[in-house]
Amino acid sequence: MPDSTVGSLAELYLGNILYALELAALSLDEQRRGEDAAFYRGIARKLAEARGTDRTREP
Repeated sequence: MPDSTVGSLAELYLGNILYALELAALSLDEQRRGEDAAFYRGIARKLAEARGTDRTREP
């Protein structure tokens, strides 16, 4: 793997990371821990928004 920085790995596996965060949030919802679930969904939202911002800047 030519570039193994945290950012490049996160970008490469972003879909998997978002999926795992949603699974965690669903599990927390089942445990009636809505505030904790919202925290993980917030992380996922920020990551997705950051990726969208990056794509609008790409040539």
